[in-house]
Amino acid sequence: MEFVRLKLAGLAALGLALVLSGCQSGDALGGLEIGGGQGQQQDERDTITAGELLAYCPSVTLSASDAVLNSYQRGGDGDPAKLLFRAAVTDTTRSCTYGGGMTSMAIGVAGRVIPGPAGSTGTVRLPMRIKVYQDTTEIYSQRLDHEVAIADTAGATQFMLVDRNFSMPNPTARNVRVIVGFEPAAKR
Repeated sequence: MEFVRLKLAGLAALGLALVLSGCQSGDALGGLEIGGGQGQQQDERDTITAGELLAYCPSVTLSASDAVLNSYQRGGDGDPAKLLFRAAVTDTTRSCTYGGGMTSMAIGVAGRVIPGPAGSTGTVRLPMRIKVYQDTTEIYSQRLDHEVAIADTAGATQFMLVDRNFSMPNPTARNVRVIVGFEPAAKR
């Protein structure tokens, strides 16, 4: 027990020394050589122009009817005792890059998978659908079969996926919408 206390005291002293060395350098992360040290030059590609800052990047919305996916054992649709898993989209985001008259989007989706009473460990496949509309015209539709490894049947497993395949000519109006959700059962 005494050995453990001495070991912890030594680690605490080392941590304090690192913090103090960073504070004295004027660059809190410089002493550990991580982060933005003063001697580092910012790459010109990392700067944001005023045009990019003010540019239109379409928002992403969640399909209300396809935000949750329930998967049942064969022949057990709707039976709670035969539920394999429930997956839900919990967040969406996007980022846009601009160049050569084109807008390219990275569309991100995050969520979780919760095993049901009939669930087990292993890999589940989530059929995601990303659609982009300009006014009422669908200009992009991509199905992404995202695999999620379930390591434990108690609790939720988080997932994230990013689709970087969409680009379009720079829009002249703010009339583009992105909708994400699970692939409806009728199309599977």
